[in-house]
Amino acid sequence: MISFEEARESVVDHASKLGTETLRLNRLLGRYLAEPLIAQTDIPLFDNSAVDGFGVRLQDVANASENSPTQLSLAGTISAGDPGDMGLSQGQTIKILTGATVPADVEAIVMREFCQEQNGHVLVKQPAQASENIRRRGGEFAHGQTVLHPGTRITPAVLGLIATLGYDKATVYRKPRVAVIVTGNELLSPGMELTPGKIYDSNSYALRAALVSHGVEKCSVMHTADDLASTKTTLQQALAKADIVISTGGVSVGDFDFVKDAAEQIDFQTIFWRIALKPGKPVYFGKLGNKLLFGLPGNPVSVLVTFHQLVKPALLKMMGAESTDAKLFPARLTKPLKKKAGRMEFVRGVVRTENNQLVVHPTIGQDSHMLGGLAQANCLIYFAKDSESLQSGDQVQVELLEWSAN
Repeated sequence: MISFEEARESVVDHASKLGTETLRLNRLLGRYLAEPLIAQTDIPLFDNSAVDGFGVRLQDVANASENSPTQLSLAGTISAGDPGDMGLSQGQTIKILTGATVPADVEAIVMREFCQEQNGHVLVKQPAQASENIRRRGGEFAHGQTVLHPGTRITPAVLGLIATLGYDKATVYRKPRVAVIVTGNELLSPGMELTPGKIYDSNSYALRAALVSHGVEKCSVMHTADDLASTKTTLQQALAKADIVISTGGVSVGDFDFVKDAAEQIDFQTIFWRIALKPGKPVYFGKLGNKLLFGLPGNPVSVLVTFHQLVKPALLKMMGAESTDAKLFPARLTKPLKKKAGRMEFVRGVVRTENNQLVVHPTIGQDSHMLGGLAQANCLIYFAKDSESLQSGDQVQVELLEWSAN
């Protein structure tokens, strides 16, 4: 049985980035860049105005004030899209609108709010500083500069930047194809009538939702009976169409737990089986070529916690993410916690700000079958492997439960 830290590191080490594809702008959201994007021009490409205002020479307005404004003659107007090839002589000003080209003779732009236009003249009511309200050419990015690096996730802001750079497409990593295998003769689909000994299948719905929220578009769900032959056949079928296979249940040491045996009969290399972790001790992780198999426990909370802590890093690595590290924050615990030493425990909690500090409240319902506690939670509290107790007021590390890609 290995530690949680060893398990997570092993998963990331064995996951491989998938191939790449080139997509147009409208299909890039949520993907990870596979190649650097370079500024094809200076950004901005030309000096332009940050405000609606009046272009001036500094000396002309050096003594301007509210009580003693400087009068300048209006030489013309430059709107966004105009070439801006207009000269500015001493004693003149040019009306320049936001985003419009700033002529070389203009040393600063005084905001419209501090000026008064009348009868072909402008009264300027304050002095100006050099380059005030002017966005200088190349002020953000220089021509040839690397702007976006491989591994960058394409958010709406990144997508806008790609368009700003003039690219209509980009090369990104492919998304993994995932197959979910649900084991258990006791499972019924929601909506069916329950009979003695039966329960509703929640794992397939929760896992599929978690995968979709991470941007996985190709996800199939399969069911198998609790016997070795059926488990082996279903696993082979899943492998034919998936980069990652995730099974739920059938990975412990019971009479009807066949996932590990079936995987090894198909020549999967067993990387680890069982982790010093709660919830989620009976986890199987195997590899066949570049394909990964996660055998997760059957209890619903264990499924989603191990997905978040182990499957998610593999997904991120395969999709090309720059980092798969967990984001941890310190918070004050509001009630004591106890456990036996020997296993890392992820306690479900709600973290929020109280009195200008982060505090975390463990949710009610911490057993591995109690989805209610996880459904309320927005974080996981790290309860270290060798610790047996935490006191109210202790500072603990929490990880936000983000059911989407980083």
